[in-house]
Amino acid sequence: MTALEQLKNHLGEIHDLKNASHVLGWDQQTYMPSGGGEARAHAIGTLERLSHEKFASDDTARLLDAAERETQNLPPDSDEACLIRITRRDYEKSRKLPDEFVAAWARDAIRSNEVWRHARGANDFAAFQPHLEKMLDYARRQADYYGYEAHPYDALLDDYEPEMKTAQVREIFAELRREQVPLAQKWAQASAGRSDFLNREYSPQQQGEIGLRMAQAFGYDTARGRLDIAPHPFCTNFGRDDVRITTRYDKNQPAQAIFGIFHETGHALYEQNTAPALARTPLAAGASMMFHESQSRLWENIVGRSRALWQHFWPQFQAAFPHNLADVSAEEWYRAINRVESSLIRVEADEVTYNLHIMLRFDLEVAMLAGELEVRDLPEAWRAKMQEYFAMSPPDDRDGVMQDTHWSSGSFGYFPTYALGNLMSAQIWDTARAAAPGIGDELARGEFSTLRGWLCDNLYVHGRKFLPPELALKVTGRPLEAAPYLNYLKLKYNDLCGGDQ
Repeated sequence: MTALEQLKNHLGEIHDLKNASHVLGWDQQTYMPSGGGEARAHAIGTLERLSHEKFASDDTARLLDAAERETQNLPPDSDEACLIRITRRDYEKSRKLPDEFVAAWARDAIRSNEVWRHARGANDFAAFQPHLEKMLDYARRQADYYGYEAHPYDALLDDYEPEMKTAQVREIFAELRREQVPLAQKWAQASAGRSDFLNREYSPQQQGEIGLRMAQAFGYDTARGRLDIAPHPFCTNFGRDDVRITTRYDKNQPAQAIFGIFHETGHALYEQNTAPALARTPLAAGASMMFHESQSRLWENIVGRSRALWQHFWPQFQAAFPHNLADVSAEEWYRAINRVESSLIRVEADEVTYNLHIMLRFDLEVAMLAGELEVRDLPEAWRAKMQEYFAMSPPDDRDGVMQDTHWSSGSFGYFPTYALGNLMSAQIWDTARAAAPGIGDELARGEFSTLRGWLCDNLYVHGRKFLPPELALKVTGRPLEAAPYLNYLKLKYNDLCGGDQ
């Protein structure tokens, strides 16, 4: 057996352990009985400790060294060379974290998430506060273990967006804020038209059925995936042939489930279409959360909220809800789902104001990590930020500081990737249309094979072979930029709301 084969076998066993942990995590969010949290915390904690021990071991370093010597003459962009390079980067980070720290964090994250689920429903931030404080402590300790130069947030951000720094995020967000705040105000005042039908009563079962049919049209393979219900929608995978999505239903807000399905389908398409040769290795995943969110936001918004898409699907959608939509046209629906208005809830926000929700969360988690904001003061800080960004304030903590699941499991550093993903989604969309100009016309015919094929060939197939700055150049020919996204918004909303192009 070659050194590379030995390394792949070693990494495959680690991948298997992680998959087992992820299956238990998926079940916790979907089907686990409410009393199962403590046992699940121990099970996941054990699996996370075992996979971490095995990966951070001297065996991994030895196998990497041997495989590197064996493959030193291969092209640097070959699967083998990229596997060694990315795995070594992961290994150098992982070995800085103590095994028991990883296990304890995994256990407490499950407990914290379970408390969050109940506390959010009861609007009881006091019950959640000590668990959030514990998650913040884990995040600070992780940053200290990793080490950093400029800001502890850099260490956490790198887990989700490798090579990105806090200062870069601040610079990008400052540019977006200058542009998007006045645009949001301008277009909110100009938004008009009916939207009453968005709040009629829609069957949750029908919402799921039509949403899944549309996801399948996009290319989601339900022979290798499934749709379930979760308190906060997510996508997870246990290999490219088992990629699962979830959504949540509100009988009076069908857009929440439909666009939640589109969003998670974008993630799923990425995972289902990584190269088979990368299976059971650290490369068998999306390159970063910015690239992952670029796909969720591309399929949810650029495709999913387009006029062309709804011109095609409207007869099917209308037929699914004949009593609700008989008096509604495709154009009225299109305008309603793209209405610009301030919203309390991030996942329900329109494209123009969405990034402001991310900036709010970024501001708060950076302040918490730096010790400038105590968890006990977070609800009031949240309300103040909502006034600053949206001139509105949540009536309670359920739809305020407790609306997102991320902090409940210690995912500090994730939120910026949503906004970065928005930018990358437009940059990728522009590149794809330049390469295949007929993509826009195909959407109006309900055809997605050209777009999906281009994404598969130019993005999905690479998995994690390249770091995000490298992949941006490879896919779009330029670094991440704000201009394509801002141009996309201006073109779309000047048409919707009136104004100069």
